[in-house]
Amino acid sequence: MKKYFLARLVQLVPILFGITFLTFGMMQFAGDDAVDKIFEQAGSVSEEVKSAKRAQLGLDQPFIVQYANWLGGILTGEAGKSFISGKLVFETFVDKLPATIELMLVSILLTIFIATPLGILAAVNRNRPLDFFIRGLSFVGNSMPNFFCGLLLIYFLALKLNLLPIIGQSVVLPALTLTIAMGAKYTRQIRAVVLEELDKPYVTGARSRGVDEITILIKSVLRSTLVTIITLLALSIGSLLGGTAIVETIFMWDGVGKMAVDAILMRDYPLIQAYVVWMAIIYVAINLAADLLYHWLDPRVRYGDSS
Repeated sequence: MKKYFLARLVQLVPILFGITFLTFGMMQFAGDDAVDKIFEQAGSVSEEVKSAKRAQLGLDQPFIVQYANWLGGILTGEAGKSFISGKLVFETFVDKLPATIELMLVSILLTIFIATPLGILAAVNRNRPLDFFIRGLSFVGNSMPNFFCGLLLIYFLALKLNLLPIIGQSVVLPALTLTIAMGAKYTRQIRAVVLEELDKPYVTGARSRGVDEITILIKSVLRSTLVTIITLLALSIGSLLGGTAIVETIFMWDGVGKMAVDAILMRDYPLIQAYVVWMAIIYVAINLAADLLYHWLDPRVRYGDSS
């Protein structure tokens, strides 16, 4: 276990180097930079003024020098300052992260409370009207893009029924938007896993011994589905912690995702690079945690053992 844990941590190093290098390189092909965006609203600005600003920000240096300077700052704990706001990148992240964490927690909790019982109900009532109804709902929910689902919720819940504010004040609408898509996917996955477990010999044996269905579901089947649920949670938490750019932008939710979109539009390289590093660390850490939980929940899982 310890060797596996250390090996996965070591894997983080080349992943971070590769992702940050590619991202930094791709930004050089954008055609403009932060200086162009800064002076975009200023009208006619001389090239001398722009050149001086580029020199101040280090944008006049070759690509590899810019990347080396940025990497050196990251390795020494200095992520730099935003080209646009002038604030420290770390401070900006700290300001935006609580909103993203709040949205993630509410969305995950709603998804679990909705998808788990629906998936189990669909499996227990296989090929019955309730199963068809739940599968139909999950198909619709899984088919709708987040932006379309968000706009529908705004139209009906905010504009027509006037139940919720449209933007920026309540977590309910953005969380519901994310829950619909995630819940649909979770429901189908949980249904499939529960059906597979219900057909296994140990369930047949428990039934033959007179064990009631509720006990079988809770003590045996549900425990076996936890590995699948944890896998889905790991992927969802990773993406949600990185901020859901479309949803946060639609609802003007001031989180990490919206910050990343704004940084891309303004060519704010330090913020973009910090966001890329953040996402890479999240996915490695979340998947490592999920793997360790597999080992705890399912002793058959062995790391580094091919037998």
